[in-house]
Amino acid sequence: MSDICAKRVMIAALKSGSGKTLITCGLLKHLKDKGLDVVSFKCGPDYIDPMFHKKVLGIDGRNLDTYFSGTEGVKRIVAEVGEKYAVMEGVMGIYDGMKADSLEGSCYEASKVTKTPVILIADASGCGRTIISLIKGVLHDDTDCLIKGIILNRISSSFYDSLKDVLIKEIRAFRSDVELLGFFPKKPELSIESRHLGLRLPKEIDLLREKIEKSAKVLDENIETDKIIRIMENAENLYVDLKENVAFNDKKKKVNLAVAYDEAFCFYYKDNLDLFRENGVEIEFFSPLWDKTLPKDADGILLGGGYPELYLDRLSKNTNMLSSIRCAIENNVPSLAECGGFMYLHKSVADTDGNEYEMVGAIDGKCSFSGHLVRFGYMRINSANEDAFQDELFGSLIGMKGHEFHYYDSSINGEAFVAGKPDNSRMWKCMITENNGIWGFPHFYYRSDPEFVLKFIDRMSEKK
Repeated sequence: MSDICAKRVMIAALKSGSGKTLITCGLLKHLKDKGLDVVSFKCGPDYIDPMFHKKVLGIDGRNLDTYFSGTEGVKRIVAEVGEKYAVMEGVMGIYDGMKADSLEGSCYEASKVTKTPVILIADASGCGRTIISLIKGVLHDDTDCLIKGIILNRISSSFYDSLKDVLIKEIRAFRSDVELLGFFPKKPELSIESRHLGLRLPKEIDLLREKIEKSAKVLDENIETDKIIRIMENAENLYVDLKENVAFNDKKKKVNLAVAYDEAFCFYYKDNLDLFRENGVEIEFFSPLWDKTLPKDADGILLGGGYPELYLDRLSKNTNMLSSIRCAIENNVPSLAECGGFMYLHKSVADTDGNEYEMVGAIDGKCSFSGHLVRFGYMRINSANEDAFQDELFGSLIGMKGHEFHYYDSSINGEAFVAGKPDNSRMWKCMITENNGIWGFPHFYYRSDPEFVLKFIDRMSEKK
């Protein structure tokens, strides 16, 4: 047994688009500038924010997802950071989760199971006194009294001055333990474009750092940050079992996993890579954009998601890498490909104008832009066809949880498995299993089915 002892806070909001990301980044920068040991978390399956925090702020970030990890897994993830200062960014609205009749998958659920105090971001633009009613409504449903502070966002200083006394009075009459911490003024020039995270151009990174530095300054000028730190430091310690039910690969051969990582392929859960490392796998990153061949000692290949559609010309012209990957697959080197990596394995990918670019060619199909999100959201592998089920590696994928988030679709999505929404309200065939490879659009969370990782390592060991 250990405990959750991090000084921590959840940044939640009334709804999506309320400005959580900007305020979270400003707070992280402010805490780091004060010399505090800071880590970040993002609720839900989103890769972007943890990558953003690491790349731009130099702060380690991980995901908190009760669907993927379960409540005990979320507790374990938070406990592992020790006594650091942890800032958690919520997803959508504070109570929004997988279903309207439940808190499952919401940031409130994550706060509840980890006993993390919440700061509520209330976007007050376009509102008058109504914002008080909205806040009181959210406080009414805070049955565990987790909300400890409120920040009004996108509001002028004059309106804040006219509103704050009545807001404080009405909140205190309702909940004496909730403080109004200040406001963040309208600053459209500080908005952060989410797709910047796929780009590593120095000019882009410098611009983002400049925006966050300004955000931290604005936050410090208008919000009582010392009270936020006090809220974090007053977070309750919580005992939690750190043990996982995983049979570790401690007696097998050491194997090397080649992981695609560059501007085009950058969507990876830290937990997924850590699970490989914990089982003795050496990870070697390579770039499909810039390197000429796979690492020569690769026993397996992982092609993650990302932005290949933004780099089709460069990917297509790197024929040496295309040939290297195609040759490895033809020689049955075990491979995993998710979303963008799955697209890369196709014969061709078309850009949004319909221009086709040749890719690896391991899949005799074409990917093209659909114009809308395809099979968006959480999913799970429910069953396999007979051929896939009879293969020990492929069959072990049954039960794996993941999510899909893509605007491109394939002419050959595969039929090796049947996937479904968490409530099985929708089912569909997916995934291709060929040459020791498992390829498809889903992004998987491997700790939801760690046995699959052990089977994949076994398969890599057989290639030694």
